[in-house]
Parts: sequence; C-alpha cells; structure tokens
Amino acid sequence: MLSRIMLLLVLLIMPTRSPGEDTMAGNSKSALDTRATVPPYTLNTPRKFPKIKSLAEWEARKADIRKHVAISLGLYPMPAKTAMYPKIFGRIERDGYTIEKVSIETYPGFFLAGNLYRPLNPKSHSHPGILVTHGHWEEGRMADEERGSIAARAITLSREGCTAFTYDMVGYNDTRQINHQYANTLRHWLWGISLMGLQTWISVRALDFLCTLPEVDQKKLAITGESGGGTQTMMLGAIDSRLAAVGPCVMVSHSMQGGCLCENAPGLRVDYSNMEIAASAAPLPQVMTSATGDWTKTMLTIEGPAVASIYSLYQKPEQVRYQLVDAPHNINKESREIVNKFFGKWLLGDPIESHFIEPSYKMEPLDSLRVYPLDKPLPKNALSADQLTNMLIWNSQQMLESKLPKRITTLKAFTDFYKPAWKHTLNIEVPSNGEVSAKDVTETSSNGYTTMQMNIGRKDRGDSIPAVLYSPTGQIKSDSAIVLTSSEGIIPFTANDHTGPGPLAERLLSRGHQVLLLDCFLTGSRANAAAEAARNLPFGEYFSTYNRTDMQERVQDLITAAAYLRKDKSVKKVKLIGKGKAGLWSLLAAPAFQGTAADCNNLDLTKDDSLLTQDMFVPGLRKMGDFQTAAILAADFPLYLFQYDEKFLPIPRIKKIYRFSTPYSPLSLNTITPSDTVLADWVDQT
Repeated sequence: MLSRIMLLLVLLIMPTRSPGEDTMAGNSKSALDTRATVPPYTLNTPRKFPKIKSLAEWEARKADIRKHVAISLGLYPMPAKTAMYPKIFGRIERDGYTIEKVSIETYPGFFLAGNLYRPLNPKSHSHPGILVTHGHWEEGRMADEERGSIAARAITLSREGCTAFTYDMVGYNDTRQINHQYANTLRHWLWGISLMGLQTWISVRALDFLCTLPEVDQKKLAITGESGGGTQTMMLGAIDSRLAAVGPCVMVSHSMQGGCLCENAPGLRVDYSNMEIAASAAPLPQVMTSATGDWTKTMLTIEGPAVASIYSLYQKPEQVRYQLVDAPHNINKESREIVNKFFGKWLLGDPIESHFIEPSYKMEPLDSLRVYPLDKPLPKNALSADQLTNMLIWNSQQMLESKLPKRITTLKAFTDFYKPAWKHTLNIEVPSNGEVSAKDVTETSSNGYTTMQMNIGRKDRGDSIPAVLYSPTGQIKSDSAIVLTSSEGIIPFTANDHTGPGPLAERLLSRGHQVLLLDCFLTGSRANAAAEAARNLPFGEYFSTYNRTDMQERVQDLITAAAYLRKDKSVKKVKLIGKGKAGLWSLLAAPAFQGTAADCNNLDLTKDDSLLTQDMFVPGLRKMGDFQTAAILAADFPLYLFQYDEKFLPIPRIKKIYRFSTPYSPLSLNTITPSDTVLADWVDQT
C-alpha cells in the first residue's frame, strides 16, 4: 500500500501530457486535479463532521444519508420478506431469566441462529425487545471474558425486564453455511451484494423475529453491539424506522471506520463517515461507549460532540449520551452498564441508574447454546455460497422487472423510485450554478467564435477539469449548449493542428450552438498511467468504500460541465454527445441532460465481465438496472443510441417506454457510428 501512495505523490511532478495540451486543455499553470494526485481515502483517513446550520439542512442530509446507506448495502429496494419459519426450542430456566435456542430463515434457505433471553417472571405482559449483536470475537455470540461478554449483556437485560436476542454474524458459530469472507468479488459488488449488506439484512430479519413475540412491545425495540456489532447497530439505526433506541459501542469514530469486509460495503463512505451515519438515527435515544485503548479514544472531544450537535438541533440533547471507558477495545462490565442504564431510562422508564448495575452471572456451557452442533448437518435446504449469490441476483432482476414502467402513470413512479438509486449508486451530485466555477480562464476570438480555455470545478471538491468552450459570435444563436466527450478527452474534437474546433464542433458552432469540450477524469491531458495503477485497488483498504471509481468520476465530470453551462441564463438546453467508451459515461449521465447521443461501444451486457474492468466498474450498477435504468430515467428528453446490438439493451422495451413518455421524446437508433452531419442534425431536430 505504501508504495502505491508514494506512486501517487510522484504524480504531482510527473503528469502525462497529450499533444496540444497547452493550447487546447487549459492554462499551463492550471491546478492539478487532487482527486488523482492525493492518496485515496482509506478506512483510517480522518474524517470531519460537516457544519450543519439548521434542522432543515440536517433533515435533508439525514434523508440522503439513510437512502445512501440502504443503496450501498444493496437494500434498496428492500428485499421481499419471506416466511422465517422460526424455531424456538431448548428452554433453560435460570435465576430471573430463561434461555432458548432460535433458528430463522432470513432468506429461503439461509439460516440465522441465536439465543433468546427472556425474563423468567416478567412484571409486565409487554416489554422491550433488544437485539444484541457481537463483534469479531473468536467465540462470536458466545464470547465471555473480562474484556467482553455477549451473554452477560443479554442475561442482565432479561433480568431487568427485556427480551434480548443474541444472534450470529455470518460465518460465526451456528450461522456457518457461508463464511465471513462471502461476497468479496467485483461481481458481487456489481450486483449490490456484500457481506455488510447481508449482515444488515440479517439484523432487519432479527428485528422482524422479535416483533413476532407476543410479549415484545413493538414501540420499544432497540439494538446494541460492540466493534463490528457497533457497525451493525449504526446500519440498522440508519435504515429501520421501527427502532426506539440504539447503542453503538466502540465504533463511532472520526478515524478508523471498520476493518473487516463486513463493515465496508462499496460506496458507503465516499461522502459520509460513521459519525454522520450514527447521527442519522437522531432524535432516537442513543448511547455511545468508547475506549481509551482504541480508535474511539477522542469520543469526548470529537465524535460525541459532533453527534450531540444534531440532537441539539432537535432540542433533545438529553437523548444522546457518550462516555469514555479507560480500557482497551471492549464491551466490559463498565461499558455494558453504561448502555443498560441508558436503555433502562428510555425503554423501561426507570431513571435510577443504580437499578442497572450488572449482577453476577454464570455463562452456560457452549454446547447448551448451540443451535446446530458441529457434529450435526445443517438443514437440507441450506444454500451454498454460490446458490445464495445466484438467488440474490435473481431477486434483483425480478424486483427491477416488477417496477419497470408499463404505462405513462408508472413511468413517473419508476423515475421517483430509481432516481435516488441512480444518484447514490453512481455517487454523483447535481451541483447548483453557484457551486461550479471556472479558473485559469483565457479567452481569444477568431473566425466567428470565441474560445475560452479553463478548468472547471466544484467548491471544495478538488476537481479541476480542463475544458474548452467555443461560443458563436455571429447572428445565429441557439439556446442549446452541447458537451462533447470522448475517452481521449478534448483532442479528438479539435482540428488536426489542435488549435481550433474539429469538424463536429465546427458544424455545431455554425448552427449557433455553444460547444464545450473537456478532459474527463484521467483522460486527455489528465491521462496518467501511474495514477490509474495507484487507483487500481478494488480490495486494498476497501478502495471503493471510500473513493469513487474512474467511471463514477467521469460521469460526475459530465454533470459538472452541464451545471457550468447552465450558469449562462441564455442556455435553455444542455445536450451531450459521447463517443467511444465515453458514450457509456454519457448514457449514465443522460438523466442530467436535455438530450443525449451515446456511443454504446458494442458493449455486451449479456455477461458481467464487460463491467468488471477498472474503467467500467461501478458498485451496484447491475442492482440499479445499469444502462437500461439510465435510459428510462432520461425518457423525458431525446436519446440517440449508436454502435449497439441486441446484446446491449432490450431495445423494444426502451422504444415502448419512449413512445409514452411526456413530453414525447424520440428515441433514435443506429447500429453504426453516425457521421458528424447526422449528429449535428440530431441536435437541431431535437
């Protein structure tokens, strides 16, 4: 990893240059694009909590965070909740509590095991239900030592009058049909399948199970867990509105965000950290414990005040508590009591903290807690890892099929539902005019047009996109501006000597259109083999959890360019033409334009392989519906697809949808690359 970081630093002094860069791709003093010239973010990169000025601002951001978490975890749309067939057996009675073994099917053929702890003689017929998750202890939910005991938490909670369910992480104890390295390939991530997503789904179903118990008050549901279980607690707190309280322990940090595959879903923390994800549970009562001996040691000065600032916006500062324990990474007796006292107040209505001091307990022999003894086979219908993957992919395909628009009324419903999936899967933003500016601008005039060379970027985003804007100075003026993009950047759209517009740009200029050329991320004058190599980190430090992929950055650059053009009030329409592989970026960006012509590059989408290369990979793209969904989301405006065949998109379906779109938007198709004249005519006719 260190050698790759050093390689990135070299980029500051050794950028690759294309012929004619100084004349066609911005000022020679142009700022470097820090997205490619600084080391990628990792799970250990310190993060800052944003400055939030109002509750309305936070509510909008909170909604964005919660949707982003669900989409990153592959839980948008939420999978169908199938029958769980719960089995509760092996009751043991102890001093003030009972223990039972539990098995449920979270998916058909995927079994979750755990132990249910209930009050022996409950004071009420209705009491809180609490999920107890565990971290990466070797013994999993059966861990019991001074530094941490999962059983102790559950025993104490049940003695206090709660029903507590301790359940396995994937690959631990009885939930062993899939190991803890499941879903660690690009193909899994392409389909929105991740170990973290699977574990979060398990938590959703575990909460469903608690809700089936007649004694559980469904208005008093909670979850708590430490370390990796703290991560699970934050995730469920972000996506499940049924919870009444959350208790993430030794995991809410501004630095280390989670060191396991089960804590690093692709795309999850590109813009958000655990601090914001934890804060998204506000104003639910929340207790956070931390330790002097781990990455949460700054809880009292950084993470705690940051999360508490959000509770202050709700005017409910008393509903968050954060405490530091002088110990190594733990869920020890002191930490457990902090959570128990807080839950006692908010779930049991008892503010007297001395009532929640943990009494002595006795750990059961492990064999008496096991649901599936190691010497016994799992149920006959237990899926293998490959079978589970195939089922999850099939489920995604069926869900998309069920939501595809069949008439004009369902087109709007599809758009409303999948527009967020498009935005969060691609990790893009549609910036306002004020958020985009041009720097290093030089302007010249000749031959009936002006030429502006510049670098376009967004505020505080580190992007610096070399661009050339041609504007006609004659009497013919159009209200349309056209973005031209190629995988080689600006140069293919310039004259042979690279000093002026090429044939397509000239034709568009002669018809009164403004024309913007740009070098998208790591293309053209920004092309840099060293940077590409340094970013080729699909697994190292969980690269795509914390950084946008090349494709995501390029789609963003196109959307940023459109926002820049819209700063000119005379521009009413911004259209996009993409050639080569840039046609594929363009199709993904199409929902942000008022017309797109996209080179489909003869892409074969009957297989996943074509989407697994570094320049094409986007986590969750298949789950989103890939280019088909992008085309449907763009159906309000003209679309021209060329260089495609039947292996690319279900064209008959796309045609039908475009026929009933409003306003009527023509779909143009060409199996070969159209001439510049044809493309210019398409711009004028649409």
